[in-house]
Amino acid sequence: MSDRNIRTAGRTRWLVWTAAACITVSLVVMIAISVAGPSISVPAMAHTTGAPPWWVSLGLPGDVVLFTLWGAAVVAAVGVGAGLLAVARGARPRVRPLLAVSFIAVAAFVVLPPAGTTDTQSYAIDGNMVVLGHSPYVDTPRQMVKLGDVMAVNSPVTWQHSLSDYGPLATAEEWVSAELGGSSIAQITFWLKLWVAAAFAGVTLLLDTLLRGDPARRLRAHLLWSLNPLVIWEIVASGHIDGLAVAVGVAGLVVLRFGPHEKAPSMARCVGAGALIGAAVAVKSPFVLFALGAAWALRRSPAAIAWLAAGFVAVIVPSYAIAGAPAVKVLFQRGNQVTWDNLYQVFYRPFGVERFGSDQTPAHLVTIALLLFIAVALLALFRMPNAVPELPAVTPALALSLGWIFFWPYQRPWYDVMIIALLALYPPSWLDGVVLVRLCFGAITYMEATALSHHLWLQRVQLFEGEWITSSVRMLCAAALLWMCISGRWGLRPSKPSADVRPPVLQPQT
Repeated sequence: MSDRNIRTAGRTRWLVWTAAACITVSLVVMIAISVAGPSISVPAMAHTTGAPPWWVSLGLPGDVVLFTLWGAAVVAAVGVGAGLLAVARGARPRVRPLLAVSFIAVAAFVVLPPAGTTDTQSYAIDGNMVVLGHSPYVDTPRQMVKLGDVMAVNSPVTWQHSLSDYGPLATAEEWVSAELGGSSIAQITFWLKLWVAAAFAGVTLLLDTLLRGDPARRLRAHLLWSLNPLVIWEIVASGHIDGLAVAVGVAGLVVLRFGPHEKAPSMARCVGAGALIGAAVAVKSPFVLFALGAAWALRRSPAAIAWLAAGFVAVIVPSYAIAGAPAVKVLFQRGNQVTWDNLYQVFYRPFGVERFGSDQTPAHLVTIALLLFIAVALLALFRMPNAVPELPAVTPALALSLGWIFFWPYQRPWYDVMIIALLALYPPSWLDGVVLVRLCFGAITYMEATALSHHLWLQRVQLFEGEWITSSVRMLCAAALLWMCISGRWGLRPSKPSADVRPPVLQPQT
């Protein structure tokens, strides 16, 4: 081996060790914060007897928890980035140990309390409403308190006056979890996290199966998804409903596979894809962009689009009818006036807290964001290279989703999994770095679950980070996406053969 090759192998080995160390440290820190119990990041709940979630109440100071998690997020991004560089340079570690690490981390988070959000508690209360014969599309937690719902008393302040933002299948998942969890909000959150963890594991296995024939892309997919501490934190540790939506949505896009000599997939594949994507939309409405991406992939076959639409409608119409009809009935029974606003809420409001943004977003900025979203989504649709021809719906769905994630005014870091799961199927490009940096700073901004009381200086630091640093990073990432669309320079690069390095760190792929 030449001196140059030895130096290259040494640098690649160093990148592998850096990735392994950073990802491990980040996951251990995140798990430790969850184990430590109620804090600024882990919302307080009553302990359950014997059943999960489990924790020990250490009462960690807010500043210690927040800055530790900020460091864990940065270390996670460095680890994933180093891993991606190592794979691009030819590193080929064994996949099975990596999958084992991912599944162990996921299992640990499942039996721990939700962290980084109060959304899971809100889901639990919404599910309990259904158990009690009410509708989260009609009644808020504050209204349920007046009706005698003891669990709703524990509603996070953020959601006390809010109706559900999610679709009928999300509400069904919340209802089943509430039935299984009984009167304990902690046990309900356990079941909620269990379903999301199963969905996360399903995406992991799907990516591994699809990319098994390409070792480099297989490893890259696991780094972006399965081993990415930021994704695990935002989906599994937090229990966000987005994990369910992305699992069925990606499965629907993958079903639309057809060979180079075929004009379109079979009727069964089109119907199945439509049904799966419809299920994703019935969990969370922005996944309708997956349906548009799938339709674009089938644009040369009107019959295929019709079958896709048939599968989509077959799921959407019954699920909306089952969830919406009782809610409308309640409105009539209470003598409430049924208006377009009521119906909009009952058949659930998409894209944020209010109609097309959030409570704090001025209307004119929402309009500007809507125009930018449409413009950039269409630009990406036409300019993004179709680098996954064997899965023709992936690239258009990714292009449209990038426009929404990068330009819609109401965003949270867990929304980014919508594009990360698709990016894992896309070849290496400059998008990897842009999306990873954006996710890292978004995660830092939303690490806490409770208010920073009695820490005025910490509130100022956090406010500065969120309103200036993360906002600036997101703006630069949006500019980078726009530049790639306009210039056509996506930085696509082919995978290199395996590096000539010594085992056990970089032994051949098995």
